This record gives sequence, C-alpha cells and structure tokens, in this order.
Amino acid sequence: MSGCALPWGLRRQAAVPLGLGAEGREQPALSGDGRLLASLVERGGRTTVLLQERRSGKVLPLRHLRTHQPHASPSLSWNGRYLALLIQRGQRRDAVIEDRLRGSLLPLRLGGDREPQRLSLAPDGQRIAIEVVVAGRRQVEVYDLGGWLEPDLPGAQALQGGGPGPQP
Repeated sequence: MSGCALPWGLRRQAAVPLGLGAEGREQPALSGDGRLLASLVERGGRTTVLLQERRSGKVLPLRHLRTHQPHASPSLSWNGRYLALLIQRGQRRDAVIEDRLRGSLLPLRLGGDREPQRLSLAPDGQRIAIEVVVAGRRQVEVYDLGGWLEPDLPGAQALQGGGPGPQP
C-alpha cells in the first residue's frame, strides 16, 4: 500500500477499505505493534467497534461486543490481546476489556457515581486511564490491572483471529 509523504519523512497509509464506507470511521486505535486497527463505524444505526488486521483488511470477531451498543473510546494492548472500550448497558455507560485470547468480557467496576467518558489502555495491559465524571466534574483516574490481566508484551506471540469460539 503506498502512502503520501508528510513532513519529517512520515508516510500516510489509508486504512484497508471495509466495503461499508471507510470514511465513516471514528476514534481509531492501533495496537502497539501496529498490526491491528480498532475504529468505530455506524452499523444499523448504532455505533459499533470494528477490529481489523491492518495489512489484509480482515475484520476480526468480537463476539462479546455485539450487544451493549453504542461503543466508544477503543484502546488496544500491544499485540491486540486486550481491547478496552466503553459500552452502553441500559442507561449506564461502562468500561470493559475484551480478552480476545480467553474469549471473555471483563467489566471494570468503577464504583460510586463515576460515569466513564474516555479511556486509554497501557500497551502492556497492566494499567488503564479513565476520564470520568463525578458529581459533574471531570477527572482522570488510573487503575492498576496487574494481577488481574496477564501482560501483553512486545515479542509475545501475536493473537490471530478472535480467540476461542462459543463455550458450551
């Protein structure tokens, strides 16, 4: 894929088309190794996250995220094992992490009346910063996920596909 030159020798590359209006993508997030791209698109009138292999364009399944839409603020770990984002559950917006290796969705219980607005997962998956609204004021909180999530480190085997299939 060719790109056009930008200042400082940077090269721009278009994302691989999805066949559903790639121009409608929002809130892009790359895995640390640059192999995966998560972005938000409109599907059926709802905002949903798509995870795509950047080179081939293959869309990877995120079976736990098919419901609880709209989605917002995607963030990926180094190899893309973890995808953190905001989901809608009824009237409440919640922060969650999909562990693609284990095939599970992990809710982050923030407690109190904290309403998450945006988040950013550390590349190793061991910390997450979340912008929350508490009593009408915005603040950023950082949570330690060590001991809860295994590290997703550079050089570890990259996860292919969407993890295990449906469990009995």
